[in-house]
Amino acid sequence: MSNISIIVGREFNERVRKKSFIITTILMPVLLIALMAAPALIMHFTRGETKSIAVIDESGLVAPALESGAEAEFETTELSLDEARRELTDHFGVLWIGPDVLTNPGNVKLYANASSSMALEENIRNQIERVLEAEKLKGYQIEDLDRILAEVHTEVTMQTFRNDESQEEDAQAQSSAVSAFVGFALGMVLYMFLVIYGAMVMQSVIEEKNNRVLEVIVSSVRPFDLMMGKILGVACVAVVQILLWVVLVVGIGGLVMPHLMPADVLASAQAVQSGALDASTAAAAAGIDPDMLQALATATDLGYVVMLVVWLLLFLIGGYLLYSAMFAAVGSSVDNVQDAQQLQTPITIPIILGFLVAMSVMNDPNSQIAFWFSIIPFTSPVVMMARIPCGIPMWEILLSLVLLYASFVVMVWLAAKIYRVGIFMYGKKPTFRELAKWMRYKS
Repeated sequence: MSNISIIVGREFNERVRKKSFIITTILMPVLLIALMAAPALIMHFTRGETKSIAVIDESGLVAPALESGAEAEFETTELSLDEARRELTDHFGVLWIGPDVLTNPGNVKLYANASSSMALEENIRNQIERVLEAEKLKGYQIEDLDRILAEVHTEVTMQTFRNDESQEEDAQAQSSAVSAFVGFALGMVLYMFLVIYGAMVMQSVIEEKNNRVLEVIVSSVRPFDLMMGKILGVACVAVVQILLWVVLVVGIGGLVMPHLMPADVLASAQAVQSGALDASTAAAAAGIDPDMLQALATATDLGYVVMLVVWLLLFLIGGYLLYSAMFAAVGSSVDNVQDAQQLQTPITIPIILGFLVAMSVMNDPNSQIAFWFSIIPFTSPVVMMARIPCGIPMWEILLSLVLLYASFVVMVWLAAKIYRVGIFMYGKKPTFRELAKWMRYKS
């Protein structure tokens, strides 16, 4: 254990003192917060200029009802279609509407003088559809139809409660959309860490093998101790980096959130979090979408965040230990990264498969495929973290963890057999059959 602890300390200190580690640790929380604000900023700065569109309406029904806005400005013209296309080149385009558009809705054409956009075309289609639908409804001769439609229009907001968790009246409602988004984000984090830090172990072994450093080290340290030291050392780096990210994200979010959100919105989120108000009532009072308010209440729930961080660390460590043992075995059996790619493929396929299944968890976290892939150790870290925010039974989480860590023990035992032979092999890329033969060698 003393040898392992020395190697762990060396691997840890070597990596945390790198400028790249410090820079990524500081910048990642800033990037995460920037990504949250990116959609609004992109929408704000990518708005184009208002496009002027000349309208030739041979039906006489649509043009008077077209509404100009920030995206498009409509103006009718008495020119013929050919004349308008030749003379109105200073306009963005010419919109021609056929005389039989009411019975033939496809008789609409836009002649653009520049590249069009999906948003503009959708805007035009929606407006024309609304006008034609209104004209068709007039045929039923219903008086004051617009007022009647406005009065009967009803939006239903439904709250979901977990009756199997709490039957108290003040229980907090849950949002499937928020749970699915959080689960997908956590699954992506696990996917990235397993690939990045597993490959880091493999790269370290390959570099030391090429430098012939391993031949000197194993003269005083057992190959198994060396492999475990590398795995645990990089694992400590991963845990420290995640904890720093959590602290920075929570800290920066706590400082920034009050300035971005109005006081009444934050108060409503706290009321929803405590169960004093339901999301619909609080959202109506704050004037925001109930799902947005539920997401804000979830993000400010310290107990919920701590619970997710604890599970994240447990599955991150277990998944990393499992895969890093395999990556270390691959690194020890080859001389360069190019040769490692073929042997690395069977390792990365389960990780990618787990990420794909994690995406399907958003549709149904309790499906058979989601359950089994969250139990199988090779995919459970990614898939289970995608399911946990949805509120699954505790026994499933504990069973998944037990199988994951038990598989790590078995995998380390097998990887160590490959490692102790592979670090002394040079000049030849082994086949899978040879790797299986190395695992059968007696210690």
